[in-house]
Amino acid sequence: MIHVENISRKYGDFTAVDNVSFKIPAGEIVGLLGHNGAGKTTIMKMLTGFIEANSGNIIINGLDITEDANAVKALIGYLPENLPVYPELSIVDYLAYCADMRNIPETERDAAIARAIAQTQLQEKAIQPISTLSRGFKQRVGVAQALLHKPKILILDEPTNGLDPQQTQQMRQLILDLAKEATVILSTHIMQEVDAVCDRVLILHGGKLAVNESMDELRSSSQIQLDSDASDSQVKAVLPERAKLMASENCESGMRHVIDCAELNIAELIADISSKLITKGTRIFAIHPLQRDLETVFRNISLEADKNREMNDAA
Repeated sequence: MIHVENISRKYGDFTAVDNVSFKIPAGEIVGLLGHNGAGKTTIMKMLTGFIEANSGNIIINGLDITEDANAVKALIGYLPENLPVYPELSIVDYLAYCADMRNIPETERDAAIARAIAQTQLQEKAIQPISTLSRGFKQRVGVAQALLHKPKILILDEPTNGLDPQQTQQMRQLILDLAKEATVILSTHIMQEVDAVCDRVLILHGGKLAVNESMDELRSSSQIQLDSDASDSQVKAVLPERAKLMASENCESGMRHVIDCAELNIAELIADISSKLITKGTRIFAIHPLQRDLETVFRNISLEADKNREMNDAA
């Protein structure tokens, strides 16, 4: 569906996006994460054809965006962070205006507006001026305009920004429903949003793509956490050659050890370590695979980048 190959974008001497490549298949919900200035907005603008890449290629549904820009734009629905609404218009009038801008035929316009209103559950507010709506309903109006033309791709920039917990939950469910018919790219700085709805995550740092993994891959780890009363030397004595004791620290139950399993079978290694330690009279309070969380991965990327920058400055 979306094939991005080695795209870069500069603003003067500043490189906003630096040689980024990724693929997004149809029907996937992808989270686009990064600090302010990481390149998220620039990538979204290039995907929508609003700005051009200085180098690289963007192919969407088999179409090159530089050669078939209008055809590509017709496939995309876009919700920018700053809502593109006219407060003096009612929802219906605003969507009629958007339908006209989208060149939806007059014979299909009323049905398209009714469908978008139903999908975003705006029926009770349809004839109200947008200025009278809450932030949550205004966000829904923004999503509704992005849906009018039945896009194959939805790009949503901070769709839950400013919403209360109930409105946030409603928006999450709406995104999941929309993904049944479209590929969704969700740009956000809220980790919980990606955890709640996304199949995969792209993390940008300094204009470069730092992570491109499914959520299952991202959460998985090749490490084991062992809480026991065993000393470091006792743990090392029961480890196979390819396993390594990475760290140890005091915890409530004794010592907490982190063991790297490399390419070993984690389940078999847990059973083997447990059996050997128990045979030696050691007590085990907990032993399980470590799971990474998105926030930890995001923080580690920043720490690694800071470390590399300090090394370069020192050199």
